[in-house]
Amino acid sequence: MKIVFDLRNTGLGNGGGSSTLVKSSNILYSLGHNIIVIDSGRNQHTWTKLNVEHRIIKNINDVPNSDIVISTGYKTVLQTVKLPERCGKKLIWMRGWELWQMSEENIIKKVLKSPLIKVVNSFCLIDKLKKYGVDSYLIRPGNNLNDFNNLNIRNKNKIVLGGLFNIKHKTKRSDLIIKIAQKLKLKYSNIELHMFGNHKNQNTSMIDKYISQPSIKEKNKFYNHIDIWLSTSILEGLHITPQEAMLCGCVVIGNNSELSGTKDYLIDNKTGLLCSNTKDDFIENIEKLIIDKNLREKLGKNGRNKIIELGDRKYNMEKFVKLMEKIK
Repeated sequence: MKIVFDLRNTGLGNGGGSSTLVKSSNILYSLGHNIIVIDSGRNQHTWTKLNVEHRIIKNINDVPNSDIVISTGYKTVLQTVKLPERCGKKLIWMRGWELWQMSEENIIKKVLKSPLIKVVNSFCLIDKLKKYGVDSYLIRPGNNLNDFNNLNIRNKNKIVLGGLFNIKHKTKRSDLIIKIAQKLKLKYSNIELHMFGNHKNQNTSMIDKYISQPSIKEKNKFYNHIDIWLSTSILEGLHITPQEAMLCGCVVIGNNSELSGTKDYLIDNKTGLLCSNTKDDFIENIEKLIIDKNLREKLGKNGRNKIIELGDRKYNMEKFVKLMEKIK
């Protein structure tokens, strides 16, 4: 099958969205498909090597013939719709609710009401589209399951909280994580806060350990020193970092917001803990885990098993191919 990923006017950079597209393209190529990424400029993604053709498009005649063309971002929707019939079936793979690109009103008008077939990466987005009367197909990207493992190196005398440090996007709510740790440190002497992010530095003494842009190997070791991962973000499609943490045996405490990005794998009191979007509720759930070591171990084990159950990248891209064959 010949598949084109349309990244014109969005491009590839160092971020979670680009990483998913690069890894998905590579897996589809390894499965024997002809994959071409079309773009408006050079590939600026350095985290993972892109193993497929990356073609810069000057005009519509440069767009190759294909069986399927996939719009990858809200800014690519209109140009994908306008492609000629020779480009095959047209769909959009929605991996987030891109309020940083356009208003909710414009998302409904320009994306949901477009003729593109809607494919989403999570239960959160399925529910969001249903809210506006739009049906969609579910395809998750999967994880590299061999990259993250429980190394059993946690310090039994400490309780280490973990979270994502991102001050650029307020919806990640890194400030809430820091406030939670600050309050808990007044009560418990063995609490530490470890965070990672893309920023070169963090400017608060409340973070006991910070690493910038860690490699996969560094992240695996980093997660393995953390007992409890706090997932505070409220604008996700399928949230990746909590999945990585769970594969390493961390217990994840998530929130119950509409776009938490954790509905696919975080089941309250089974694979982790869920709370409302308040500092006090997060703290209450953390203290539950501090007191009950057996609960930490049980949820840590169940959480890892749940992510494995969702499948690796190969398994999920094989499902993607079957879906595309079905809708051809």
